[in-house]
Amino acid sequence: MELTNKVALITGGASGLGLATAEALIKSGAKVMLLDLNEDNAKAASESLGDNASYAIANVTEEESVANAIQETVNKFGSLQIAVNCAGIGSASKTVGKNGPHPLDYFKTVVDINLNGTFNVLRLAAVEMGNNEPTNDGECGVIINTASVAAFDGQVGQAAYSASKGGVVGMTLPIARDLARMGIRINTIAPGIFDTPLMAMAPDTVRNPLIEMTQFPKRLGLPPEYASLVKHIVENPFLNGETIRLDGAIRMQPK
Repeated sequence: MELTNKVALITGGASGLGLATAEALIKSGAKVMLLDLNEDNAKAASESLGDNASYAIANVTEEESVANAIQETVNKFGSLQIAVNCAGIGSASKTVGKNGPHPLDYFKTVVDINLNGTFNVLRLAAVEMGNNEPTNDGECGVIINTASVAAFDGQVGQAAYSASKGGVVGMTLPIARDLARMGIRINTIAPGIFDTPLMAMAPDTVRNPLIEMTQFPKRLGLPPEYASLVKHIVENPFLNGETIRLDGAIRMQPK
C-alpha cells in the first residue's frame, strides 16, 4: 500500500515504538491518529508531529472507547487504512512465588490489555477499512500487531506476558484468513529488547545481560528500526499472515 495520504491509527502512539512509527509514517506522507491513555503525552506527541497528526484518548480494552477513537479518526482525516497496535504492558510474577500463587486478577489484566485490547482495536478498525475503495491490488487496509520474543521464549516470571503475546501470534493467521475477503492484510512484529523510555530507566544490571543475549548487533533495538519494519509491511502487498521476529537473533535465557 502506498503511504501517501493514507491514514493510520497507532495505539500507544505517544511514546516508544508507537511514536517512532508515527514519525516514520508521517515522513512517508501518511496522516496519523495517536491513540493513548495519557492525554498530556498524546497532546505533546501530536503537536511535535505537526498538522498531519492528531490524538484520541481511549482504553484499548473498552469497545465504546475504541469505537469513538476510530470515529474521531475518520472525522478528522476522512478514512482509515492502517492500524498499528503498540499499546501493551509488561509483567513479572512467578506462577508460584514466595507469597503464594500468581494473582489471577493480575494475569487477567495483562491478557486483557495485551491480547483482548489488540483484538478489540483491530476488529473495529477492520470494519472501517471495509468502507475503503480497493487499490488496484484489491487492498483496503493493513493491520500490524506487536507481540514479543517472549511469545516464543518467555523468561521466569513472564507467564502472563508470554501468554498474552503468544495469543497475538496465534491469532495472526486466522485473522488474515478471516479478512482476506475484505482486502485487509494483517501481520505481527515480535520485537526483542528495544531501547524504549521504559528500558532507558532500567539499570545496567538489567540492560547488560539482555544485550549479551543479543547476537548482532550487540545492542538494544532502536524504535526507528521497528518503525522501518512497519513501513515495509504496509508497502509490501504480498506480506500477510506472518509474524516477524525483530530481535538481533536474541534467544531469551530463563532469567
